[in-house]
Amino acid sequence: MEPREAPQAKRGDETKTVAEPDVTAKITDSVESVIVGKKDVIVKLLMALMAGGHVLLEGPPGIGKTTIAKTFSGTIGGTFKRLQLTPDLLPADILGSNVFNQRTGAFEVREGPIFANVVMLDELNRATPRTQAAMLEAMAEGQVTIEGSTIALPKPFIAVATQLPSGSAGTYPLTEVQNDRFAMRISMGYPSPEEEGLILSNIDALDSRTTRAAVKLDQILKISEKTRSVVVSDRVRAYAVSLVNALRSNQSVRSGPSPRATIWLYKLARAKAVLEGRDFALPDDVKFVAADVITHRAILTPDAESEGVTPERVVAEALSTVPVPKE
Repeated sequence: MEPREAPQAKRGDETKTVAEPDVTAKITDSVESVIVGKKDVIVKLLMALMAGGHVLLEGPPGIGKTTIAKTFSGTIGGTFKRLQLTPDLLPADILGSNVFNQRTGAFEVREGPIFANVVMLDELNRATPRTQAAMLEAMAEGQVTIEGSTIALPKPFIAVATQLPSGSAGTYPLTEVQNDRFAMRISMGYPSPEEEGLILSNIDALDSRTTRAAVKLDQILKISEKTRSVVVSDRVRAYAVSLVNALRSNQSVRSGPSPRATIWLYKLARAKAVLEGRDFALPDDVKFVAADVITHRAILTPDAESEGVTPERVVAEALSTVPVPKE
């Protein structure tokens, strides 16, 4: 079925562009047919994809992080590649390299697994800093350079990474620069007892179920384009800036969020507005993504860490103290 033109609605004297009303429902329903629960994670992955951002998934082993990413890519009709990061992995193993073709007598580029719509980077912090850094250009610019040749990545493109707990054997902590490249860090927990019971009741069906594309990539690109036309008022922009500056001035924070935090609050708020059929962003859109955008960018002082202060706590304090503008 071909993508339909989005319907129009009115808000006062302005024209409001409404997103495809069933796109989000189709994606979430399709993923939830394989994954029990985690609807908020699915929605945030879609928002990041629409805004052109990347996601760091955190949580204990076995809760479905890889399955969510793989199912999500299949639902949007995209290609999926999974990379298991190890200390001996080289940048060329991710990006690709020039290889000599004996038949043609010339070198040609062999593209690596980074060339996909959804790339799963499992246990990213097991890779060496050199290999981690190989992802920076891809995540920031949507392209890679292979021995002097710059090649664009498929669109849309999203990197979904997981990492082992800090201090685990054989890990290399992500640098602040690498952390900053992720638009969001989404923490996933264990399923509720009800959800876990539902998993057991349907385990055979879940194991054998395959994912079919619920939408087309063109529809995702179309909705992504709409996010750029969302109106973000001066008050909403000022609210995003105030949240980030509240972290920078917090005495428990050694290194506050960079301007990228403000940019992603802005971009993801626009994506949230489009998913809800609005052409204007609200302060609640900023609040919805604030913890996911800011927490991994707040580097605490050693004294604060020794006193048990966490990034989640200082972000929660900012959300509770910074005045929310009235629209």
